Amino acid sequence: MKPELVWLLWALALAFAQMLVAVLGATAQVGLPALAGNREGLAPCTGWAGRAARAHHNMVENLVLFAALVLIAVVTNKTNSTTLLGAQLFFWARLAYALVYLAGIPWLRTLVWVVSVIGMILIFVQLL
Repeated sequence: MKPELVWLLWALALAFAQMLVAVLGATAQVGLPALAGNREGLAPCTGWAGRAARAHHNMVENLVLFAALVLIAVVTNKTNSTTLLGAQLFFWARLAYALVYLAGIPWLRTLVWVVSVIGMILIFVQLL
């Protein structure tokens, strides 16, 4: 398996873990019966639970782009040390993003998000 695909697999595992953290936070705030219902009129989560949900949502948005880039690079056989670096940057920055967002550190969160975007740009440039 290409190393970029391994990083994609780890990014998927991270997204799954973020989902579980967000669900735990929502359960703690509104309770399982409210989450198991149809969620109409459900108040948004606040504090760390809200940040966990937003971090997960942001991960899903970025994961779609990252997955497409990695899959195109692998299928077109355009993987190299730069695409590998891009995949590694994406994963580690996304892990840092999740932790920093949960901790509630706004500017650092933005900085690590930019690093993850740089990782995707590195892969994209190799596909041109």
